[in-house]
Amino acid sequence: MIDCENEVFTRVADGLRDAFPDVNVTSEYVRAPTSFPHVSVVMADSYSVTEKEDSTFQENLTGVLFEVNAYSNKASGRKAECKHLINLAGDILTRMNFRRIGQTPVPNLEDGSIYRITARFRAATDGKYFYRR
Repeated sequence: MIDCENEVFTRVADGLRDAFPDVNVTSEYVRAPTSFPHVSVVMADSYSVTEKEDSTFQENLTGVLFEVNAYSNKASGRKAECKHLINLAGDILTRMNFRRIGQTPVPNLEDGSIYRITARFRAATDGKYFYRR
């Protein structure tokens, strides 16, 4: 199995921290972030691209899906802050050859003072390079 989770997380987290020194970035979904702004970068799916298998049945190419969640609890401007964080993460992932496949606000039913946007990004990797799919 080709595992690129650490590399992708590190690149996105480092880029976000350079732009937002106070951002809290995790690689797991957090139900209730302890500090804001908060971003989770989670590998939501990983699967073998079967049409790239050869006679050895080795996994030569893995499709991956990353979900990025941005949270803000600012009194005003929380939507703008989430959009800015998602755009920064998206720019980093796009430079890595990921393609954004969706982005949506997610209502926080437990605490309406926290704004959240979720975006999903997909690519394929051979363990060294990333390819748009």
